[in-house]
Amino acid sequence: MKRPMSLLKFLLSGVIAFGLGVPSWATSVKLETSRIFIEYNSSAGDLGFQVSLDAEEWKSFKIINPKGLTIFQVDGKGPYGRLGLSELFFEGAEPTLDTFPLDDLLALFPEGRYQFIGVTTEGTRISGTSTLTHAVPNGPSVSTDVNGENVVIHWEPIPGVPAGFPQERITIGGFQVIAERENPHRELSIDLPATATSVTLPPEFLEPKTHYAFEVLTIETGGNQTITEGSFDTP
Repeated sequence: MKRPMSLLKFLLSGVIAFGLGVPSWATSVKLETSRIFIEYNSSAGDLGFQVSLDAEEWKSFKIINPKGLTIFQVDGKGPYGRLGLSELFFEGAEPTLDTFPLDDLLALFPEGRYQFIGVTTEGTRISGTSTLTHAVPNGPSVSTDVNGENVVIHWEPIPGVPAGFPQERITIGGFQVIAERENPHRELSIDLPATATSVTLPPEFLEPKTHYAFEVLTIETGGNQTITEGSFDTP
């Protein structure tokens, strides 16, 4: 005998909740943030998968891939189990593509919808989803113009995808420029629209006779991003 669809959904939610120690009747709350995305470094030739999530006072979380496999789980213990957590961001290992073939790496994280399922300290079920694609944008060609106190970072977008990557349709959503120095460490991050091709660093960020490293991140609308690295020295 076929069960009514509503009953099947109830039973399924109960099974999922039981796996995290949540009562099947618990109220479900939507995550504020749930993301899984690819970061490719075109300068270093490495690639990794990053995750960010945000919810209030959670004590347990797991991520399920499109094939139904749990690929990550975290449980707060002691004070964290009692008080809960909020934001969580982590990066997976980023092997170079000459040591870990791209096809094998992408196969570990198939395209599709990833489920984020968690539990609050009060036993409320929280959930969210994120759609992962393999659409990775090409990194741009970058250059710098250092003139006295003025430093301008330029880039020329390169359409399409990096050599050897799946031929996906690419739509650029924006750019991010991150510049930093060491001793003492200081970092600057600037978000820019998809039409931008340069940014002028604020003079108050710069010190004379100092080496700076920077990254230009090309961000695809699906969330994947490609890093192009550069550096400059102030006079």
